[in-house]
Amino acid sequence: MGLMPPATVPGRGPSADGLRELLSADARQVAPLLLGAVLTHVGRDGTVSVRITEVEAYLGPHDSLHPDPGSHTFRGATARNAPMFGPAGHLYVYFTYGLHHCANLVCGPEGTASAVLLRAGEIVAGEELALRRRPTSKSPKDLASGPARLATALGITTADSGRDALAAPFRLELPAGPAGDISSGPRVGVSGAGGTHDYPWRFWLSGDPTVSRYKAAKVRPA
Repeated sequence: MGLMPPATVPGRGPSADGLRELLSADARQVAPLLLGAVLTHVGRDGTVSVRITEVEAYLGPHDSLHPDPGSHTFRGATARNAPMFGPAGHLYVYFTYGLHHCANLVCGPEGTASAVLLRAGEIVAGEELALRRRPTSKSPKDLASGPARLATALGITTADSGRDALAAPFRLELPAGPAGDISSGPRVGVSGAGGTHDYPWRFWLSGDPTVSRYKAAKVRPA
């Protein structure tokens, strides 16, 4: 069965409580519903909004009901991944390769680790500011095409990890209707079993030019 539509505020779409209820479901169900949604961040230097076009679902530890070998929580709770065990609708932001931030929306009931990685999107407001943050982009479609690019364009860092994405200075708006055709497949760059077709938990808007290119994880020498 699909998820029930969230409660709405007349003229404004789903309420924060309605969105949080929706996000409190299984990340594998929530992930495709976020395609076409718009995430806005009002920062000190301006506002940027991204229409989400690609996501990945991640679940829990090895001893949980839904173990996920590709998840940061697979080996258990740590100070870094603690937000993934927190309330739905909050951000889990991590720093990778000593260079990039990646942003996730926490899903599921509080205490159950799961989140949706925001892999790619289209800048729909604040393009000039996004370009200042990402001056190496060659075209507008590249500004948020990839999780590190998306987080940079939105001005999201690890300082935002644990913050509520449904409250100021953030705003999340679901699409008014179906966002389009949706494809699914294995997650990008995930090593081991978690990156195989047994975990087809990457979802994207078919044919959208902002979707990132699929790359399998590099095989590390033994």
